[in-house]
Amino acid sequence: MTTDIDVITLGRSGVDLYGAQIGGRLEDMGSFEKYIGGSPTNIACGTSRLGLKTALISRVGDEHMGRFILEQLAREGVCTDGVVTDPDRLTALVILGIRDEDQFPLIFYREDCADMALCEDDIDPDFIKRTRALVVTGTHLSNPRTAAAAIKALKIARENGIRTALDIDYRPNLWGVAGHGDGESRFVESQAVTDKLLATLHYFDLIVGTEEEFHIAGGSTDTLEALRMVRSKSPATLVCKRGAEGASAFEGDIPASLDDGQTGPGFPIEVFNVLGAGDGFFSGLLKGWMEADSLDDVSWPTALKYANACGAFAVSRHGCTPAYPSVEELEFFLERGVVQKDLRNDPALEQIHWSTTRHTRNAGDWSSVKTFAFDHRLQLEEMNGYTLEKAGAFKELCLKAALDVQGGDSGYGILCDNRIGRKALHAASGTGLWIGRPTELPGSRPIEFEPELGIDFGQFNEWARENVVKLLVFCHPDDDAETRALQEKRVKRLFTAARRNNLEFLLEVIPSKVAPTDDTTTATLIRQFYEAGVYPDWWKLEPMATDTAWQNAVNAIEDYDLHTRGIVVLGLDAPEAELAASFEVAAKYPLVKGFAVGRTIFGDAARAWLSGSMEDGAAVEQMSERFAKLCKIWDTARENARLNAE
Repeated sequence: MTTDIDVITLGRSGVDLYGAQIGGRLEDMGSFEKYIGGSPTNIACGTSRLGLKTALISRVGDEHMGRFILEQLAREGVCTDGVVTDPDRLTALVILGIRDEDQFPLIFYREDCADMALCEDDIDPDFIKRTRALVVTGTHLSNPRTAAAAIKALKIARENGIRTALDIDYRPNLWGVAGHGDGESRFVESQAVTDKLLATLHYFDLIVGTEEEFHIAGGSTDTLEALRMVRSKSPATLVCKRGAEGASAFEGDIPASLDDGQTGPGFPIEVFNVLGAGDGFFSGLLKGWMEADSLDDVSWPTALKYANACGAFAVSRHGCTPAYPSVEELEFFLERGVVQKDLRNDPALEQIHWSTTRHTRNAGDWSSVKTFAFDHRLQLEEMNGYTLEKAGAFKELCLKAALDVQGGDSGYGILCDNRIGRKALHAASGTGLWIGRPTELPGSRPIEFEPELGIDFGQFNEWARENVVKLLVFCHPDDDAETRALQEKRVKRLFTAARRNNLEFLLEVIPSKVAPTDDTTTATLIRQFYEAGVYPDWWKLEPMATDTAWQNAVNAIEDYDLHTRGIVVLGLDAPEAELAASFEVAAKYPLVKGFAVGRTIFGDAARAWLSGSMEDGAAVEQMSERFAKLCKIWDTARENARLNAE
């Protein structure tokens, strides 16, 4: 059987509701951030971000939170073939807070939850045989039903030469030895728990835990004594996490001191949040463990270096899985080192983190983005027959046309506003469309913002996470210093607010409406905005007639950001033939992902429909035909560019 998975994790899968306020009691939290959680789920995501092919075995409920977990795992690149949807139980839930670097109040809502219904029937031997390693976490050894499932999976792994690992992951109240209010507790002595763990340790090649977790596994609060008891039951490599002192790995006999184990370099960083740090650590450890061809070839100092680095990221950020680094981020960090101890405030590091993990926030394959732009406001308001109600209804017809062309496929998008097109904008959520939403006051120069954004853009917290913040700036390299500084300041404020609210940002620049342009104009503007500290996820650029102008623009972007989403070409109400010519030039550049065209598609229909001379169906049909035709023109231009490049 083909081994197409590097690591399968087995056990808890739930939803974490993280208090957004830092330093207060959980009782006083006013808002929460929602993330996936549970140690094996976190580890599966963490290792996937580090380039391993990962999968999860667990259960989730047949409801909104269960679907959230499945969708988020897909965004993280985790295989969910082993995740069962349980129609009879709810998805597990945890409410957490960050009081300080030592206190992390949390409440587990896991009474008869879905993942604790995992059973032997859920373990498919053929699925297990697809992996190189199986990771089990301690909570699923606490219940006879889930323990039976875990042991079955472990036996299959051992019989087929698959590596096995245990994250002790001791949570006393999940073993029933602490109360609901003691979710923060990490250690309560229990001979029953110790006996259960000791009886399973022989199944593992790698056992990982904190000193307290080895205390429960080995039945002693003396760490060395506990490690020796564990060693008497298992020849596994033992990795003992020691907090600020790093971690030590022991392959053979336990020495006289923890300092005599194999170690990797630590990283002096500020501790912000210890929750999920162990799962981040384990993810990095697994990267090093799986890089070796055999168990005998593992370089534990290297594996521990990865583990310590991933743990450092975890303790420096909010949340568990969202904090874990991508492989690009890890490599950058290990090469550059610690520049700022509070890693979450290190601009260079955070830019790489955001740009290499944003796909986990906004789903979809956006290697191609063919966009119907009907975010226009001023242009509609000037048409005969305009009323706010009628224009809003027309934008719903625009959305229908976009969905007709999309047909459930990926690679299509819309631009839609919230002032006139609110119903269409909200209806678009969940359709699979890429959705851009404007923020500028139409026609403003220097830039002004829509009043609905609120003071300091406070309304961003109400935006759907899949909405992309879109800003149009009329600007030119020849702008006077005062105008340039004012516009850059406002763009930077908007960009910062968007990033703070986990929203992608699209910057559209139109210099031709300000002054004459040449092959360097757009590239100069791009460089100016990067120098101002603005790193758009998307650029929206007006069509440029020459290869030199496009190459200059692409070079400018790639000089600053190798991980940008890309460029979309705007239409400027150009005739179809003119758009086709511009597409032929733009499509030569892979960084150009598609187009965003509006009035060429909807202009005639809008004028006729608003004046009462066109019915709904005819308007949708005309716009669908025009949008589909432009999509075909773009696809042809892209294919021609590919063929010419071969």
